[in-house]
Parts: sequence; C-alpha cells; structure tokens
Amino acid sequence: MAFDLGNPVNTALLLYILYSIQRIVFPSGSVPKTAPNEFKNGYTWMPKAHPPTLLYKTYTPKTLAPFNGENGQRILLAIRGVVYDMTAGRNFYGPNGMYANFAGRDASRGMAKQSFDEEMLTPIDQPLDKLDDLTPEEIENMRGWMDHFSSKYIICGKLVENDAV
Repeated sequence: MAFDLGNPVNTALLLYILYSIQRIVFPSGSVPKTAPNEFKNGYTWMPKAHPPTLLYKTYTPKTLAPFNGENGQRILLAIRGVVYDMTAGRNFYGPNGMYANFAGRDASRGMAKQSFDEEMLTPIDQPLDKLDDLTPEEIENMRGWMDHFSSKYIICGKLVENDAV
C-alpha cells in the first residue's frame, strides 16, 4: 500500500504533519505586547474564610437534633449509625428543603422506604430503630443512599443510643 499524494485526504494530512513539525522545531519567538495582569490583585479563587473544622464525634438522637440547619446551624443526619454533615446540601436538607424533616435525625427508615413522612422518623427520646422489619430491597436502597452520601458529604460521627454516651 503506497502513500498517494493524489488523494486529498493524504495531502491534507501531510500538510498538517509538516506544519506541526515546523511549529515544534521553530517555535514563535514573539513576546506579548502587554504583561498578563489577572493575578495582579491576588488570586480570586481563594475562599474568604476557612470552613469550620469538623471533628468526628459520637452523637445520640438528642444531641443530633439541634443540627437541623435552623439559625445557620450545621445540618447533620444519620443513616444506620453513620452521621453525615449535609450542610453543603442546605437547599435540600435545610429548613424548607424537600428532605428537611431528616435534618438532625436518624433518617434510616425514611431513606430505606423512600418516604418523607414524619412517622418514618423515630422520636428522639425513643431507642434507635433496629430496622428489623425492612425487606432486602429496602436495605439495599438504604445502602445506596449511604454510598451516595459517603461520596458526596463528610462523615462526621456515629449515632448511638441516648444512654450510651
């Protein structure tokens, strides 16, 4: 199979290769007429303040409840004993968000059953929900939410019984 310069595709390819080699071997020596000034006043991508440091803590339903996003508070929720900092998702989990009822609570049953109803939440003065009556599909659904939250939000603690701390 021979290289045929009569074929327009081969001719265009040869010209492109020669042009590319010329640009590499003989780079442009021209100097810009003005100096770049985008960093003259400092970097603009720097955050105004460092985000607050999160410590891994042990929470109970009672100590988790205040973290519901009201009054600018952090937003925490728990699934199967793992506490996630959902503050970055304030539009979803904060006050008036579509998942606001899960903020500051154990959301295991609600996430497993895909339900936002208040009866899916265990009262904070009751023992943690053991989730014994969930079907394998509901448990898998809950695990899917945990995987999603683990990749998107910070794990900041564990949830234990009220009398365990």
